Amino acid sequence: MNNLSGIAASNGIAIAKAYILAAPDLSFEKKKVENTATEIERLNKALEISKQELEKIKENARKSLGDEHAEIFSAHLLVLSDPELINPIQDKIKTDQVNAEAALEDVANMFIDMFKAMENEYMRERAADIQDVTKRVMAHLLDVTFPDPALIDEEVVVIAEDLTPSDTAQLNKQFVKGFTTNIGGRTSHSAIMARSLEIPAVVGTKTVTEEVKKDDMLIVDGIDGKVIINPSEEELATYKQKQEDFAKQKEVWAQLKDEPTISADGTHVELVANIGTPEDVVGVLNNGGEGVGLYRTEFLYMGKSELPTEDEQFEAYKSVLEQMGEKPVVVRTLDIGGDKELSYLKLPEEMNPFLGFRAIRLCLERDDIFRTQLRALLRASTYGNLKIMFPMIATLDEFRQAKALLLEEKDNLKNEGVSVSDDIEIGIMVEIPSTAVIARQFAKEVDFFSIGTNDLIQYTMAADRMNERVSYLYQPYHPAILSLVNNVIEAAHAEGKWAGMCGEMAGDSIAIPILLGLGLDEFSMSATSILPARTQIKDLSKDELASYKDQLLAMSTADEVEAFIREKTNQ
Repeated sequence: MNNLSGIAASNGIAIAKAYILAAPDLSFEKKKVENTATEIERLNKALEISKQELEKIKENARKSLGDEHAEIFSAHLLVLSDPELINPIQDKIKTDQVNAEAALEDVANMFIDMFKAMENEYMRERAADIQDVTKRVMAHLLDVTFPDPALIDEEVVVIAEDLTPSDTAQLNKQFVKGFTTNIGGRTSHSAIMARSLEIPAVVGTKTVTEEVKKDDMLIVDGIDGKVIINPSEEELATYKQKQEDFAKQKEVWAQLKDEPTISADGTHVELVANIGTPEDVVGVLNNGGEGVGLYRTEFLYMGKSELPTEDEQFEAYKSVLEQMGEKPVVVRTLDIGGDKELSYLKLPEEMNPFLGFRAIRLCLERDDIFRTQLRALLRASTYGNLKIMFPMIATLDEFRQAKALLLEEKDNLKNEGVSVSDDIEIGIMVEIPSTAVIARQFAKEVDFFSIGTNDLIQYTMAADRMNERVSYLYQPYHPAILSLVNNVIEAAHAEGKWAGMCGEMAGDSIAIPILLGLGLDEFSMSATSILPARTQIKDLSKDELASYKDQLLAMSTADEVEAFIREKTNQ
């Protein structure tokens, strides 16, 4: 069988050969050697190839992600040139008469253990650098492929068990035409990044890494969630036509690029975009985004060897605000934890990290990290229309503490003579059911709500959105979810505030009519979803959809809701 089914995570059709992104087998046999000079020569050659690769990766990272992301590779290059690491490996080859692989492993492990045991956090971080670098050198000694997303320089479809956010951030869409994974869902970070990069993706295929071999020709159908391995000429022709049809559809959508988002009966709503880096703003503007509804600032912290400085953050926020001009930019403060880890920030091991020490909980305890981010945001605020929101707020006390820190840093900056905007709205993400339930109380104190449905759904349904075995419980249209969303919107409007949504539900074609009828003011989604959503909304009557609200909220199942909306909107 050459067809696999999965979850359509990012629209489009990709046709290219497979590039398998998997950890190589670095096992080897320790051997006694007679000719130690040959082993040292092998080691030096592997070191040189590794340096050349890292130089190329560093340059690619600098071009696509900026100087700050490239610096981690500078640290890796320093390790490869450090005589305190290299000389002991060469000495071990000579004195113990062992092969280069054995000497490399022994010396590297000695340094890794030594650095891990140090009290200084910066020095402990060096253990990860040594581990990463020596794995690369080992791969070259063993003559096995060491996969590097940043080194891809031909058209491919990436195949992986899963893609980490840092893997995905290295993908160059000039060459990576699509990707497909064994695990994941529409709300996994790899899927979200695929939509930001505007590359087709199918996730959750379960077996694609087992079925596909290096250089197999693949079709990734990100519209219908299919992967075709080594297609026939007929299949290739069919999908090339589908590719052309999708390109034509995009041209039709593009005609609405500079138009406001207005329903058939004259209601204006804002269609804005979710972004992860300043480079994503181009996609927002090219797709007619009316603003940024979610700037995920954690990508500033990922793929680095240390925390970003205040100045580094300031430059990133300033860049986004300047590019967007007068259009609103909602920045979410640091949301690390759960499936987003920082190697240099030693978070505690937890039974359930999604419900643990993350996001605002981390920031309130590590207010040194939080204050640095807040200062950078406040300094950037004069360059555009900034709004700030705090993630994972469960209690009013958390919001009050976070806001107090923000206002304190604002006063500090003003006392230092730094200009700060006096027109910054401060809001929260609503992603915890308790917050949605008492939204009336929150609405009296916040300036806006942004509903984060990715987490709100999994917490309400008690179903991990990354677990395929319970994925059937990830139900955006479930009446319980709709009731919570409705409660938040009504609470905001009762206090004269606005309510947006930055979860993936905001760009879903079934959810859009429901949300329009519930009175949602702002829909934040992947940039590539904006024009299809605008096209859909201009044919919908908000008043008619609002008249169905009581019926929808009284329904018993998600299937009933979906069937009702499909019938009423002819989908």
